Amino acid sequence: TLTTLNLSKNQIGHIGAQHLADALRHNTTLTTLNLLGNKIGEIGAQHLANGLQYNKTLTTLNLYGNQIGDIGTQHLADVLGQNKTLMIITLAYNQIGDAGAEYLGDALQHNTRLMSVDLSRNDIEHAGTQHLADALKLNTTLITITLAYNQIGDIGTQYLADGLRLNTVILAITTLNLVANKIGDVGAQHLSDALRHNTVIVFLSPTISYIYLHLSI
Repeated sequence: TLTTLNLSKNQIGHIGAQHLADALRHNTTLTTLNLLGNKIGEIGAQHLANGLQYNKTLTTLNLYGNQIGDIGTQHLADVLGQNKTLMIITLAYNQIGDAGAEYLGDALQHNTRLMSVDLSRNDIEHAGTQHLADALKLNTTLITITLAYNQIGDIGTQYLADGLRLNTVILAITTLNLVANKIGDVGAQHLSDALRHNTVIVFLSPTISYIYLHLSI
């Protein structure tokens, strides 16, 4: 019984993604799908989203480096808002931008299954971060959020800090990766203030000359 399928770096494109999406509609055994670096684009993302609407078993999806952009992200976000199966999704290096982050933020306000989201290297600035932070105020299942190598800055960090502090339900998140985001001492202070009553590990920058902050309060 096939439970894991790794097709990373095979250039399957949107046509290959369509065939996989058709299979996902009916498959009842696959739990992990790795499509890293396949250039499926926004059309391929749409196909996968269509397949995920019917799939009830896939728990891990890796779409790192697939050029899906904000439109492709919108298609996926529409499904994620209602999906009850996926627990881990990697959307790093996909040119998502602030618009894509907004779509995902809206979806995460309603999703009750995802535990880990990787949005590294997506040109997300403080505007997009605000939408993700709004999701933190309501989400009860996310454990890990990775926003490394974006451009959220001190303003975006304040939004995240507010999201953590203002969560009105059960805050599940334990790890927030903000490596290389041009966060200065002001942003670090916002996080410090927000985490006084939460146990969250925050990675800001272990190697790049901004700040390294590890909080477990």
